[in-house]
Amino acid sequence: MLLGMTVALGPLALDAYLPAFPEIADELGIGHGGVGLTLSAYVGALGLAQLLGGPLSDRYGRQQILFSGLTIFAFAAFMVAQSDTLSNMLGWRIVQGIGGAFCAVSVPAIVRDQTSGQDAARLFGLIGLVMFVAPAAAPSIGSALLYLSEWHVIFLMLAGYAALLAIVLHFVLFRRLPPRQMEHTPVSTLLTNYGLVLRHTVTMRFVGLQALCFSSMLVFITHASFIYQEWFGLSNSMFSALFAANIVAMASLNLLNRRLLNKYQSVRILRVCVFLQAIAVSALVICAWAGAPYWVIAACIIVAVGFMGAIIPNNMANALEFFPHLGGTAAAMLGAAQFTIAGGISALSATLAGGTLLPIVLVMAFCVFGAAILAAGGPAAIERQARLSSGQA
Repeated sequence: MLLGMTVALGPLALDAYLPAFPEIADELGIGHGGVGLTLSAYVGALGLAQLLGGPLSDRYGRQQILFSGLTIFAFAAFMVAQSDTLSNMLGWRIVQGIGGAFCAVSVPAIVRDQTSGQDAARLFGLIGLVMFVAPAAAPSIGSALLYLSEWHVIFLMLAGYAALLAIVLHFVLFRRLPPRQMEHTPVSTLLTNYGLVLRHTVTMRFVGLQALCFSSMLVFITHASFIYQEWFGLSNSMFSALFAANIVAMASLNLLNRRLLNKYQSVRILRVCVFLQAIAVSALVICAWAGAPYWVIAACIIVAVGFMGAIIPNNMANALEFFPHLGGTAAAMLGAAQFTIAGGISALSATLAGGTLLPIVLVMAFCVFGAAILAAGGPAAIERQARLSSGQA
């Protein structure tokens, strides 16, 4: 539960201010795309900073890095609320992303410290189930805060959430976790550890797969306000409801995945879900090209995004499986690739969109089709690596 609440910090910072995009654009005197850059800047920092946070957590411990991240995140969120120009907002969103990265990289490392294999997939699934509440509620929370006050309050809420989370984690979570032996290794060794992860072809297959699937979802998140509120002219409440439907679908697939893990290998479930997501995105492209009504487009998006509820936990478990002593470094590589690639693709999609729907869904399809190619050889790659590992043993 507490690990899920910690991971939820990222989706809250991404989604809570989506309904405020038009208000922020008006107050800062910028276009809708300019506000979207603040999202891309946060995601990019969230990815790159994990490359630093992961090895540091291996060396100095999860608790120190996690609390440092929460402190940075809370202070930066407070400063974002004081921003009166786009440049100021972009700068503090980057700092906020750095704090979020230190938090994000710590959670999968903690899971890998305690579990592995199918058990890790189940725990990642449970964490994901708790985490899904955040993005489901985030736009509604943002809309409610906008009704009561201005957009600045949304970021003050994020700062307060991070501060409260630090207190709860200190007194509840870390007092229950068994102590972990810290790695007192030189900086050169920390850099070498990245080489070990990069040369592990099976792990990098899953890193690429998650980066592409997440990119597709982030492209939708970046343009969700445009798609529903501007392209289809829906209200704030309808936008929040449709956005929440995506999270309900993700949670449902997450629960189904937990049952399937009792019978099937997580890597095989992963491959099927990626293939089904590709089919859903293909239907989305066809419907967007044909000019289908909003409820048809929304249904395709909900199905496509919903499969992330099973893809993420299974993929994370498989990506970290071969690094029991370098969980922070492997998690950093996964998170960095996921968020930096997704942030870049998201920013690129903003320039390609041109105020129309079809280019957006084509970018989503390109990402998912790439993930499907990587997923096609997933089970064989895992089995081949397992045979190699047993032979070396």
